[in-house]
Amino acid sequence: MIGNKLSVRIAAVLMLLTLFTSCADAKVKRYKVSVVKEYPHDVKSYTQGLFFMDGQMYESTGQYGESTFRKVDMATGEAIERLDFNKKYFVEGSCVLNNKLYILTWTSKVAFIYDAKTLEYKQTYSYPREGWGLTTDGKQLIASDGSSKLFFMDENFKLLKTVNVKMDGRDMKMLNELEYIDGKIWANVYLTDLILIINPDTGVVEASIDCTGLLPKQLKTPDTDVLNGIAYNPQTKKIYLTGKYWKRLYEIKLVEKD
Repeated sequence: MIGNKLSVRIAAVLMLLTLFTSCADAKVKRYKVSVVKEYPHDVKSYTQGLFFMDGQMYESTGQYGESTFRKVDMATGEAIERLDFNKKYFVEGSCVLNNKLYILTWTSKVAFIYDAKTLEYKQTYSYPREGWGLTTDGKQLIASDGSSKLFFMDENFKLLKTVNVKMDGRDMKMLNELEYIDGKIWANVYLTDLILIINPDTGVVEASIDCTGLLPKQLKTPDTDVLNGIAYNPQTKKIYLTGKYWKRLYEIKLVEKD
């Protein structure tokens, strides 16, 4: 998402206050991240979606005129293969379900489908809401739209159910990039350094992850943007985080806070 509007920034500050207040409740586990290993990340990549398929990392990137989908070489951060999109599209989240690659767009009200192996274009679908984050539990698509809601859909985008995400009874808005990890949905809260771990059946936030300081100041540039990009490699059980226009991709582990 583009976060330049003052109203959006104010909303993010209010969300942070809510998060820090909510996290004080003992029912919500609190974690911070510890870096296990770091990798190069393309500083021109405005990360929107990040995931693994068969041990290979893939990334969708946004901005009008810059939107891409990439097969990423983790050793260099560069694209091995890439799709470039028409400048009228602002690409958002992406994932693979049943050998089909799904890619959302922000406000164009369309979603694209490609062959997951060959990246051959297959179909364009009408999409009824803003596209933000996208993931899958292997049976259905799970999407966010910047609200407190998560949308569960079949492979043809038919809505199956909607879950409202709450922490200590409060709606948790600005849900953005998503990843399905060990039966839970991880969602970063846009414009913050926080990730929520959500029960997909109830929408209840079971844990929060404070990623403050993950990208050190010396690696930031005037273009460096917010945390966005959660990827889980089921083959290795490793978790990776990055951000928009970040210079690094991080393998992380969770450390419980006192």
